[in-house]
Amino acid sequence: MKQINREFPFFKLPTLRPTLLVKIIVLICLLNILVLMLFGIYTNNKYTQTMEEQIGIRALHIAQIISENQEVKAAFNKENPSEVIQPIVERIRKTTDSQFIVVGNIEGERYSHPLPDRIGETMVGEDNERAILDGESYISKATGSLGPSIRGKAPIISSTGDIIGVVSVGYLIEDINMSISMYIADIWYWLILSIVIGIIGAILISLHVKKSILGLEPEEIGQLYGEREAIFQSIHEALIAVDKDGMVTMYNQKAGKILQSESEYIVGKSITNLLANKSLNLVLKTGKSQYHQEIWIKDDRFIINSVPLFYDKKVIGAVYTFRNQTEIEKLSEELSKVKQYSEALRVQTHEFSNKLNTISGLLQLDKKDEAIAFINKETKQQQEWIHFFINNVEDPYISAILLGKLNQAHELGITLSIDPNSQLTSTLSLKLREGVITAIGNLLNNAYDAVLEHNTKKEVGIFFTDIGNEIIFEIEDSGAGIPHEITQNIFQRGFSTKSGLHRGIGLALIHKILQELNGNISLETSDLGGACFIIAIPKAQRGNMFGGDNLD
Repeated sequence: MKQINREFPFFKLPTLRPTLLVKIIVLICLLNILVLMLFGIYTNNKYTQTMEEQIGIRALHIAQIISENQEVKAAFNKENPSEVIQPIVERIRKTTDSQFIVVGNIEGERYSHPLPDRIGETMVGEDNERAILDGESYISKATGSLGPSIRGKAPIISSTGDIIGVVSVGYLIEDINMSISMYIADIWYWLILSIVIGIIGAILISLHVKKSILGLEPEEIGQLYGEREAIFQSIHEALIAVDKDGMVTMYNQKAGKILQSESEYIVGKSITNLLANKSLNLVLKTGKSQYHQEIWIKDDRFIINSVPLFYDKKVIGAVYTFRNQTEIEKLSEELSKVKQYSEALRVQTHEFSNKLNTISGLLQLDKKDEAIAFINKETKQQQEWIHFFINNVEDPYISAILLGKLNQAHELGITLSIDPNSQLTSTLSLKLREGVITAIGNLLNNAYDAVLEHNTKKEVGIFFTDIGNEIIFEIEDSGAGIPHEITQNIFQRGFSTKSGLHRGIGLALIHKILQELNGNISLETSDLGGACFIIAIPKAQRGNMFGGDNLD
């Protein structure tokens, strides 16, 4: 597919800011940053909460273990409990990496502390009531002598069931936050790296999107779509576009009118199913354009041109255009008839001009008798032709074309003889008349060319009759004839024994018209020495015999 030209013939779209590329990058980056920031905040809070819970549980377990220690319990009955409790607790504190472990009695007097000089002082924090009064083990957060901390509290119960003291195991919040900060810093490092990667990804994605839409901005795409739709619908020819699988993606109004009776909804259906012609998919398989394919759709014959669509050197679809061949041929036939009629008039004008000049010359030479004789002779010949056509040919258009060809032959110095037993008394339909006129006009033209190229007596003969069920025309000439080895090819379009452009059309056109009329054409050797073409057309025309796939 070629690069779309962004310079329009009537105007140039202004470049808007920010461009689509910038919009995509900014939006993707903002979304990426927002998502990662929310994830980071959530992770930060969740990890902090989890760490505090786990450290609180850990402190509580240590406090409960110490409160169950029998040596600690027994020390309460001694005169100086700290001498026993302090070494035990310090050993445990160092093993468990606790910031402090404090054991105190029910009055809050310390028996152990990380700082030995604080032993004997009152415990700080005012969070011992639940352990001392209710005998409950719990986790608390309070500010002690070492600062804010998370504590695990457990009561010390004697063998008699009395609460004799409390164990407080704590971790400083400052140290906890430092540990959390180190972990979170690592997480935020990866989050920032993810944001950078996301920005790079956004740029790459936006560049890919921009490339896939041929560098156009949304406003330009919308404008192009509107223009394309207007052009698409204004095309007189039927037009259908398909994707790489042969499924219809769009069609214009003309195509809709042609195929509407076949399907209420065309988009999404296979082109081969709609037109009953599997060869239409060849353009998708080969990637090569297909021109002048002939196909029947109901009673009309269409010429289809198929052009593949490419993107990145791959076939992504195809466009089919349809032309009604019947309409083209009708127009061609009309033009052919007009040309024949004008040629006949030109010949008659030239012929009568010569005759008038002859008559004028005789009168100037005072040859009145000779002038009158010449006039009578010419009048008699014309009257004989006209009288013959009136009596033997029912259709005036057939008479007109034959009369014109008689005058043309006379001007060219060719003797055109019509068999006196010829007759055509049947009333012809419009389609049959047009076919006969085209056929005999082209055959007589070919006969004239043949005798003019052959250095012999220039004679052309014609016989026609409608006796029986067929209309028969025989046209023969005294030319060189047609070699037997090429008789199988003379009805092929483009085949000709003559040099020059635009040859090989007449006989192919006759053959095709006769097929439509259920008739036939054959070639024989003429008694005059040249070729003799015989055409036979049924007078009673049946329905169209041809349908389905019919490809040249």
